[in-house]
Amino acid sequence: MKIDLKANEMVVKATDSSLLLNTSEKIAGKLIITNQRVYFIGINGNAGKHDLEIEPKCIRDVLYFNQGIFSRNGLNLVTSEGNELKFTLKQRNKFGEMIAGMC
Repeated sequence: MKIDLKANEMVVKATDSSLLLNTSEKIAGKLIITNQRVYFIGINGNAGKHDLEIEPKCIRDVLYFNQGIFSRNGLNLVTSEGNELKFTLKQRNKFGEMIAGMC
């Protein structure tokens, strides 16, 4: 897994995550927060297929959700175009606060 960082960009936090494409499809990957943007990089055969680069100015809302009683926490990023990007990850609150602070 490799991302091309921009000038003066550095990784602040990263974690294992899954991108929820619909109610039945999960794409395993890494959610990476830098000091300039948010990245999602797919792994396990999904490298390059579902990779995302999200600039803070494109994020309208940062919302939290739970998937069931015993499942992991989720983070929903709503873009300025109204698209929803749902991720499951540990430390949801910490990542949510960091992303909201960038916007």
